[in-house]
Amino acid sequence: MLEELRQQIDQIDKELVELINRRAQVVVEVGKCKKNTGVAPIYAPDREKVVFEKICHLNKGPLPNRTFKAIWRELMSGSFFLERPLRIAYLGPSGSFTHAAATTKFGQSVDYEAVTDIRSIFDEVSKGHCDLGVVPVENSCGGGVVETLDAFVDSDVMICAEMYMSIHQNLLANCKLEEIENIYSKPEVFAQCRKWLSSTFKDAKTIAAASTARAAQLASKERNAAAIGSKIAAELYGLNTVCASIEDVPNNVTRFLVISKEDTRPSGDDKTALLFSTAHKAGALVDVLEIFKRHGLNLSTIESRPSKKRQWEYYFFVDVSGHRRDDNLIEAMQEVKEHCLQLSILGSFPRNMNIN
Repeated sequence: MLEELRQQIDQIDKELVELINRRAQVVVEVGKCKKNTGVAPIYAPDREKVVFEKICHLNKGPLPNRTFKAIWRELMSGSFFLERPLRIAYLGPSGSFTHAAATTKFGQSVDYEAVTDIRSIFDEVSKGHCDLGVVPVENSCGGGVVETLDAFVDSDVMICAEMYMSIHQNLLANCKLEEIENIYSKPEVFAQCRKWLSSTFKDAKTIAAASTARAAQLASKERNAAAIGSKIAAELYGLNTVCASIEDVPNNVTRFLVISKEDTRPSGDDKTALLFSTAHKAGALVDVLEIFKRHGLNLSTIESRPSKKRQWEYYFFVDVSGHRRDDNLIEAMQEVKEHCLQLSILGSFPRNMNIN
């Protein structure tokens, strides 16, 4: 009986391989059409959303939807390779949470480029050295990532996708807990673990690093040093996980953005990210928010950053419901301009593509 079942599995596997390759042949033809017409980018977030929704609708079990999403992500990754291998920039080195987000999002068949800081991700995409970049923009515990927000102010890249990933911080070291003198990580990570750090350490010094993976690199080369980062980073850089899941809030989620030079098409359920600075007058921000309300545009995110050009002037980053091509958003933007010193559309993108 067992042997018969295994034979059935072997036959089904054979058919699956044949069908997957048939699908790949069609992908090649799609790539040729895109190349001839020049109208569609290789990575199309709106199409990605449609495919995942269709697959989940077709799934009748017993496998959960997340299994099929994982399979189809790798199929899409292979499809990118057949059209033209995409190059994805991320905050390195290998083992950072941004690296994990990028590989989970785009699979194993694309090329990845590790850069040393978030600004460099924007530069690589802007200059065309990379097709796409993955950047962290906010954390459910630590708030906005200031390096990412500041980079949007004077960059010409656009947001084409977003995704959320659960984050678990771990204390990594090659010494005992009581021997740790220096702890490396990103400032935002220290904020996510503030309570745990204050209750665990009295004298240890926290030192900022460009990424959690870079922190692990530094800790691996220094006596009585530790890093806060992922367990993958621990494996890559020869560290032990001294304490696991040290984040103050268990439901710790980071939102990542995919940046590109390409605009995106409407998916039917989109967000649009805006950057603006208001005129220096009383109630200017309230006037802008009232316009969004009047046009039925819900704000899901609002962050502010001080301008580096003029004192006491601030940039506001907001996510509003809808796509930049929607009539109500177009009308609202025309009104908003009257109250702003600067107004930029950072991109429209499908809503909430969870990747884990």
